[in-house]
Amino acid sequence: MSDNVPDLSGKIALVTGASRGIGRACAVALAKAGAHVLAVGRTAGALEELDDEIKAAGGHASLIPFDLTEGDGIEHMAAVLTGRFKKLDILIGNAASLGELAPLPDIDAKVWRQTLDLNLTVNWRLLRALDPMLRNCENARVLFLTSRVGGEYARAFWGAYAVSKAALEMLARTYAEESTNLGISVGVIDPGAMRTGMRAAAMPGEDPETLPAPEEIAPLLYHAMTDKAHGFQRYVFRDWKSNA
Repeated sequence: MSDNVPDLSGKIALVTGASRGIGRACAVALAKAGAHVLAVGRTAGALEELDDEIKAAGGHASLIPFDLTEGDGIEHMAAVLTGRFKKLDILIGNAASLGELAPLPDIDAKVWRQTLDLNLTVNWRLLRALDPMLRNCENARVLFLTSRVGGEYARAFWGAYAVSKAALEMLARTYAEESTNLGISVGVIDPGAMRTGMRAAAMPGEDPETLPAPEEIAPLLYHAMTDKAHGFQRYVFRDWKSNA
């Protein structure tokens, strides 16, 4: 491995929302560093394309196509993974929904529930189901993708998304407090505006070529994998890029 790419050989990394955007970029980066990537996503075809890219780079992946919000899929997945791998070194909670950009009183109740379910409750269920596997590692890493909207400030019409991200950060902080003596490092990554489908849906008039590609997050992800800081950490891409 180069000086900038950690050696993750022998590590098992699970990435949600891995079929596209930032999740895909994280999955490829971890595989290039030597980790066996467990790629979770709803679209089988996109996961297969990811697998081809990872194989072409000399990496290894297992594809897990399913909807994280449906039934007891998360718990079933955890049971299968425990039987096969015993441990989980890295958990990247990336899957998320923008929800509906509207005034709070106008947000559809079903959309509100769906947004909080995917952006928040799914990540709690992942922690609950995968905690035993994370504890089986000497230095497990748990990272969630967050946003300035909710994480740092409120923004009109972004209510469901912002509330879910604010709650997600508190979920991560709480798990960090509870994991202090367990050898599990917990943090969030704020990627800012990137060239993703979600960004395009939120800002349809924006020129995507003015935004960084999701792949540019790799150096920050690698830093988070090896950061020796204790307790909860918040990694911000724009700050990292300006100091690089």
